[in-house]
Formats: sequence, C-alpha cells, structure tokens
Amino acid sequence: MSTKSSPTPRTPARKLGVAVVGLGSLTHSHILPALRKTKHCRLAALVSGSAAGLKTVAAKHGIPAANCYSYDDFDRLAEQPDVDFVFIVLPNSQHAEFTLRAARAGKHVLCEKPMATSVAECRAMIAGCQKAGVQLAIAYRCQFEPHHREAIRLVREKVYGEIKFIEASFGFRIGDPKQWRLRKDLAGGGALMDVGIYVIQAARYLTGEEPNWLFATEVKTDAEKFREVDETLCWQMKFPGGVIASCSTNYVVDGIDRCWVGAEHGWFELNPAFNYNRIAGRTSEGKMRLPQTDHFVPQLDDFAQCIREGRPSIVSGEEGLKDMKVVAAIYQSIGRGKPVTLR
Repeated sequence: MSTKSSPTPRTPARKLGVAVVGLGSLTHSHILPALRKTKHCRLAALVSGSAAGLKTVAAKHGIPAANCYSYDDFDRLAEQPDVDFVFIVLPNSQHAEFTLRAARAGKHVLCEKPMATSVAECRAMIAGCQKAGVQLAIAYRCQFEPHHREAIRLVREKVYGEIKFIEASFGFRIGDPKQWRLRKDLAGGGALMDVGIYVIQAARYLTGEEPNWLFATEVKTDAEKFREVDETLCWQMKFPGGVIASCSTNYVVDGIDRCWVGAEHGWFELNPAFNYNRIAGRTSEGKMRLPQTDHFVPQLDDFAQCIREGRPSIVSGEEGLKDMKVVAAIYQSIGRGKPVTLR
C-alpha cells in the first residue's frame, strides 16, 4: 500500500493593498474599476481633499472610515500596514510632494504621468524613494498594452529590418477653460505634459534610445484660453541610431491619435494608438489581430509583482526622468527658437 501523502495545497499570495491618492475622473472611470479586476492588488485606502467625495466613494467600495485620509493626514498611511503601495492620481505639481511623503511612510509608489513638472523634481523623487528603500514606477500604461508590446517586438526582432522614421501625434480638444490642466501652477505645462508625453514615450521605447537632437515650435490659436500653458506643439527628434521622429500634440483638435513606423522592408502603425478605450494596429502585411485590454490592470499587477520579487519596473522613476529631460529640451528649443542638443 502506498503511503505517499497528497501535496499540500498552495496558499494564494496575498493581494497587495493599494491606497489611491486623488479621486478625480481618471480614478473613477479607470483606476477603481481596474483594481476590481486585478489578480494581485486590492483597494485598501483612499486619499482625497474632499471629505464629502471621500465618504461617498468609500461607502461605494467598502472602505472603512479609518482607511480614508485627507491630504493633511496622508502621512498616517505609515500606520496602515496593509497598504503596500500608493497610486498617485493628482495634478502634476503635486506628484513630487506626495511621492516623497509616501516614501517616508514606507510605501512603494506608482505615480501618474507626467512624473513631475521638472527634471529637478524627478531626481528628488528617485532619490527619496531610494533612500526609503521603496520602489517608484510611473503609470505608462501603454507599455503593458498588447499592440504596443507587439510594436516593440517588431522593432527589437527587426521583422521589417531597421526602422528609419517615426511619425507620432496625440491631441484632443480640451473643454472647460477653468480646469486644472490649463493652470501652469498645477499642470506645469499644457498639451505636451498631458498627452504629448505619450508621443515622447513611444519614440523612446520603440527606438530603445534617447534623442540627441531636437527642434520644436509652438502655435497658439486661442491666446486667452491657453495664456498659461502650451496649446499646439510640433517637434522633430534625432536618435543616435539614425532614426528621425516627427511628432506633434495639441489641445484643439480631436482625432489625432497615431504612431506610424517606417522600416527598411515594411511599416507598421497604431491608429488609434494612445487612448484608453481601443487600440488598433496594422502592418504592411495586414491587421494586427490582438485583444483589447484594460490597460490599467496589467500595469497594476506588474507593479505588484515587481514589489514582491524585488525587481525594478520597466517604467521606473528613471524612465520618467528621461521623458522629463526631453520635455525640458522641447520647451528650451521653443524658448530659444533653435535646435537643442541633448546629452
């Protein structure tokens, strides 16, 4: 008779607790729904500047009052051990402050893009998280989306040979003239910081290089509405390997959402490329037949796994810093009216 015992069932890994900081439209429409679908995360706490809004959202998602925080008492998160990381979904100018506060509270940080409003802030965020021994990642959701992953594969495996040219644009007609995105003190910039960052990201992760030269121009068709921030920008970037990227972003025209890549023996494009709801791709050989996904789910689950395994995220703070260096160079080129060399 066999005396071999049955294997002991494996205990499922604990889902990592997430504190969502900021209860704006992105949180309601995408982040909270995504957290309900993740394999490795769960909503554990909420942080908001609106007491009424905080109470309403907490009741809807079953978060006890003890796990709800205002911006003033945010630092009490250090006393909630079941919060493993915070997801910062605040106006750009608040990213650095709350990243550093979260790090001091011993929490890992996933921060919405753009990482911050300056290169100096990005460096401070990286240093603060390193000092506290916590991970820092930037919410570049597209790097986890199947069509973008396929585009990266096509380049890395040289399916169509060496790439030569990238054309990428993303913009939309912005509405309410009183919203925070049009305030320099909150947004740090306009269309470039908001949606142009996706274009910079795409050019960088497709080439796998950092641009070493760029030239940018700016146009404003509504000087009053956009008196504090940029409205329409166009720029070209050159990369060390010889690729040229022609890019644009704007806050006045809907429907501009594309990334096209030309290579030695073919081409591919994503169109739409960067929106939340649907990405479509095709190549010189036909359509990309890939699934549509909730971009936020794999982004959240990957960060949870990075924390568990002690490995850096592919969208680390250093990645956000590199983008912000390009943003700074674009504004510098506009200000000087001439090309800028990056080092």
